[in-house]
Amino acid sequence: MGGGSTSGGALRRAARELALVAVLFLAYKAGRQLVAGRDGTALANGERIWWLERVLHLPDEALVQVPLLAHELPVRLANSYYAYVHFPATVLCLVWLYLRRPAHYRWLRRALAALTGAAMVLHVCVPLAPPRLTALTHLVDTGSRYGPTVYGPPDADQLSNQYAAMPSLHVGWALAVAVALVAVTAGRWRWLWLAHPLVTMIVVVGTGNHYWLDGFVAVVLLGLILAALPRPAAPDRHPVPPTAESPRPHVVPPPRRAGRRRTTKVPTAADVRLRPPGRV
Repeated sequence: MGGGSTSGGALRRAARELALVAVLFLAYKAGRQLVAGRDGTALANGERIWWLERVLHLPDEALVQVPLLAHELPVRLANSYYAYVHFPATVLCLVWLYLRRPAHYRWLRRALAALTGAAMVLHVCVPLAPPRLTALTHLVDTGSRYGPTVYGPPDADQLSNQYAAMPSLHVGWALAVAVALVAVTAGRWRWLWLAHPLVTMIVVVGTGNHYWLDGFVAVVLLGLILAALPRPAAPDRHPVPPTAESPRPHVVPPPRRAGRRRTTKVPTAADVRLRPPGRV
């Protein structure tokens, strides 16, 4: 009975967490639709971002895309990474943390929720066309040309608003996942988790889905959010395996002496010879 109630409680908690994630995702989708119909403003903002990057001497996004377009395989791999890694990797990380590190799961969930909420505000206040839809950049829409793609034509796409590029949640979520995994894993190799956000940044720029500044703004927002959230206790990276306690040596106490008794010494032959004459 106790085992059944425990498993039932775990299932209810898991279902509640799944429902929270689903509500967050649906709210994000609904928030993106609030900027629908502002295509002109989003395209103008895209041109402004492109010129701002030139003023800041940031590298042109074409420097990343041109090498990808040299061969079809790299550009397809980049499109696949953009389409199939972002959401599944985040879900797998959340599930693993929920099962193994509940405190870090709650920390990551709050960080993702806060980052997504901040992104929704920026999407409404600053609608932004991605580089692939901004003619000034001369970038190719690699997803529609080579596949696979997650977007249809902007005018007919009812599932997502393509004019909400600032900030890049692909980069923000990838960095949040990497930070959480670095915090809960051990060894020097754990820093390789940071390859996920780095590759994501290259992919979103190379495929024409985001400007450099979209990723940088996401990183800054996540940094502010993580600084404000209380961090869970760090796990022990070098746990000491439990060892059997060595038995204490058994000390036999010495026998108690009730008191010294004087015994009569029996004289030996040598003692008799050494006695002076006249003494018995």
